[in-house]
Amino acid sequence: MADFDEGGVYFTEQQFVATNGDDDVALTAPGPQQTIVKFGEFIRNFQEDRTTNIFPYADQLARNKDILRVDLGHLLHPKYGAPDLAHALVDNPTDYLPLFEQAAKAESERIQSRMYGDISSEVPDVQVMLFKSGANGALAQNLSMREIKPEQYVSRLVIVPGIVTSASRPKHKALKVTVQCRTCKDTKTVYCKPGLGGASIPRECQGSQAGQGGRSQCGLDPYEVLADRAMCLDQQVIKLQERPEDVPTGDLPRSLMCLVDRKLCGAVSPGTRVTAVGILSVFQSHDRGSKKGDKSFTVAVRQPYLRIIGFQEDVLNGDTARKPTFSVEEEAAFREFASTPGADEQIFSRIAPQIFGHDDIKKAVACLLFGGARKRMPDGTYRRGDVNVLLLGDPSTAKSQFLKFTSKTAPIAVYTSGKGSSAAGLTASVIRDPSSREFYLEGGAMVLADGGVVCIDEFDKMRPEDRVAIHEAMEQQTISIAKAGITTMLRSRTSVLAAANPPSGRYDDMKSASENIDLQSTILSRFDLIFIVKDERSAAKDQMIARHVLEVHRSAGAAGEVDEAEERREEEFLKRYIEYCRTNCSPRLSESASRLLASEYVDLRTEAKRAASAASEDGSDIPAIPITVRQLEAMVRLSESLAKMSLQTVATEAHVRQALELFRTSTMDAVRSGLMDVAVFTDEQRAEIHRVEEQIRRRIAIGAFVSERKLVDELVRVGFGESLVRKAMLFLQANGDFEYRRERRLVHRLK
Repeated sequence: MADFDEGGVYFTEQQFVATNGDDDVALTAPGPQQTIVKFGEFIRNFQEDRTTNIFPYADQLARNKDILRVDLGHLLHPKYGAPDLAHALVDNPTDYLPLFEQAAKAESERIQSRMYGDISSEVPDVQVMLFKSGANGALAQNLSMREIKPEQYVSRLVIVPGIVTSASRPKHKALKVTVQCRTCKDTKTVYCKPGLGGASIPRECQGSQAGQGGRSQCGLDPYEVLADRAMCLDQQVIKLQERPEDVPTGDLPRSLMCLVDRKLCGAVSPGTRVTAVGILSVFQSHDRGSKKGDKSFTVAVRQPYLRIIGFQEDVLNGDTARKPTFSVEEEAAFREFASTPGADEQIFSRIAPQIFGHDDIKKAVACLLFGGARKRMPDGTYRRGDVNVLLLGDPSTAKSQFLKFTSKTAPIAVYTSGKGSSAAGLTASVIRDPSSREFYLEGGAMVLADGGVVCIDEFDKMRPEDRVAIHEAMEQQTISIAKAGITTMLRSRTSVLAAANPPSGRYDDMKSASENIDLQSTILSRFDLIFIVKDERSAAKDQMIARHVLEVHRSAGAAGEVDEAEERREEEFLKRYIEYCRTNCSPRLSESASRLLASEYVDLRTEAKRAASAASEDGSDIPAIPITVRQLEAMVRLSESLAKMSLQTVATEAHVRQALELFRTSTMDAVRSGLMDVAVFTDEQRAEIHRVEEQIRRRIAIGAFVSERKLVDELVRVGFGESLVRKAMLFLQANGDFEYRRERRLVHRLK
């Protein structure tokens, strides 16, 4: 009877305790051993469907010995879960998460022993990653960064959505350190606090006897750290920023410092949209601006940070793109809409309904929103499926309104202006951390809009070196960084919708296409569609535009609540339908459509060369807007996007013809546009132009370079009109007397 209790630990479940003899029952927290046993039972026995023989968490541990992803909704299940442990885990995750991981490790050992017999090697520790699927009561609500209140949520489990804007290099954080006394060689193991917390090393030796005055004989601070006996884990600091659609108008986006460890290190890169599940914690930040030794300000100041223990999306499978979820009713409504005749025409009519006319541009914006199919080649490279569109033309032609509508309708969108954007702001930048003095990577607009649309207004106002920086992002859809010892590649799978003005402010029919479109051919070839938007002066058209604009102003705000609700419902339907089509449809060209597209591409190349040769004085057949293989791929993407609008898996000849018609009315019209065939001038105008030519020749010596802007301003001060000066310079260039250099900023006299 002496050894009757060997080999087991026995306990009684005293989970519920009655208070004051009433019928109400107060829930008390179970002990650590009870908690481990309950967590183990949950991992071992949980089933979503009792009719099947599937145990999701036991199967996870059988496949992967060191990672366990747990849904909080499963823990909260009233019948098969552990609701008391779920609430305890949310309210006090610092204490209950280690117990959960201990239970997971014990279950992993049990599973491995049953699968492989005796285990010679030690089973690794299991990292439990929490997430929450669906809305399961009030447990761990999703909070925006503006709703996080430290007095309410510190040391609790919170769920915060956002975009990862930067990520530091992984570091090693000690779990426990071994210290040794220098005098008596007494060793002691000290455990470190989780997160950013450190270890508290005793200031006196606890292994020696106390001497005179009650102090240790080994003196003060006798311990030294044995670095080779420390147990460490990987730790990384990331910066989480509010999503653009969550930021109120006029406010700056807020950011939150986050900490990931172990298997979560390196799981996300800048530009990834995640929903982080973590423990809200605080730490004392060091104020670099305060005087040395002055702790009057920092002693009560704590900096909040999020210790991430899981991501809502599965970002560990290599694809960090956001995967939206749709209800069964939504999918049925989307498929019913796609099957109705004329579904694409209904979509075109919902694109910017407040803008009069511009039907072709609305079709192009619809193709941009839906996009083509991204393809993976056998060698591992990718062909982009996103459509890029450029709107170039006169002011007051609703170019910026198209950009605003697109940024509001696209599921993911970033709006920026070319004048206020730099190369680093559009792509990525390397920033030095002020506290650690280390460099880390921070993504720009095209990285943050991964999987969406970037709208760039005033595209012509960008500096040339900034425009060159987005070449790689527009075609290869990656951004390569090699700065400050950081060499990496970020993904930028975005569509670009840009708006620009000609160099003179308005589109001049007296100039050739290359003079009106003051952009390099390298950037123009990356746009699938280029629209020349002109402010045509027609009395009938002006009357219709005036009526439409006045009707919009008159009816603004006068619609009833029912009309506004219906309008919002249609906008939300279009946004969700675009998201559904981009996620669930990837069409391909049929064989007959491929043959049609090949023959039409050859005709387009011939037509572009013929138009360029007719427009140039020296017989050059190089068009201002090149028609290359990129334009052939552009027509493929347009055909696929038109098929995607109806959820069709095959792009037919009808889709190809529609894409060709759209391409001819945009890019091919821009190729054919330029100097008018016949320029009729009166004798007075010819004499005036001749006088301007003489003044220009007097001011520029043969072989000299002069600023174009300075020359025009000087002749305007003399008394000539600016349009007359530019026409004279145009004729001098056509005759071969002058040429433009450095993107038309300098004038070079040849003879």
